[in-house]
Amino acid sequence: MVSRTRGVLYPARLPEFHRLPPVGAAGDLAVWFWIPEWDIEPGRSSRQDVVGYPAMNLVVEQGAVTLSGATTRASHRDLSGTGWAVGALLRPAAVAALVDDPAALVDAERIVDASDLLEAVGAAMRTGTGHRERAVTAFSEWLVRRAGRIDGAASQANALVDVLMGDHAADTVEEAATRLAVSVRTLQRLAHRYVGVSPSAMIRRRRLQEAAERLRLDSGLDLTELAAELGYADHAHLTRDFRRVLGIAPRTYRGGTGEEPSGTPHA
Repeated sequence: MVSRTRGVLYPARLPEFHRLPPVGAAGDLAVWFWIPEWDIEPGRSSRQDVVGYPAMNLVVEQGAVTLSGATTRASHRDLSGTGWAVGALLRPAAVAALVDDPAALVDAERIVDASDLLEAVGAAMRTGTGHRERAVTAFSEWLVRRAGRIDGAASQANALVDVLMGDHAADTVEEAATRLAVSVRTLQRLAHRYVGVSPSAMIRRRRLQEAAERLRLDSGLDLTELAAELGYADHAHLTRDFRRVLGIAPRTYRGGTGEEPSGTPHA
């Protein structure tokens, strides 16, 4: 089971944060819904650093609905004041209903004209106890209406992501193709159409997320052993990937994962 904080580089900085499962048929359209809520005192902010999943996110905030693409590097957002967001980590089957070319949104985002979604989720978040669950229900129902009937290609793309990113994930593109009984070329086409990045990029991101999580949880972990377990060629390969995406070395990250709780000032 993927952990609650996989992809979050510094969980100690998180405001109130929840991941909730989709409701009903939306299970084919969203991996989960993520909901941060924050109330940060004036003059302070909370920086949230993330090495995102290779997937699209549809996010409802106070005033806008935004669709963001897969990312090729770590990203951050500085939270201040009081606010909330309700985001859906989308499964590939939802993507076709929202964008024609997900590759065009890699490392980018766009505003989505979805006033009905904005109103429904906003109304739920303004209620009392159970507001998060009501927001997820409203969001799930909207996704099902928007996506309509899921065709065979979309279902196959969902299976692709499960094989590459889920429990007992494939270590290579060839292994994933074998498990799905398709050609490597078909795998690549599905990833381009429904995710926006290549299958090999998805594998690299999964390895990097797992490396960061394990380094955060075990300060004594041997980097050479970790690299071998995750399928990196060697320790140097892991370090290069870490530096390229996160901008720091694994040892530096491991030494700083407990610093700066939520609400710490930033320049």
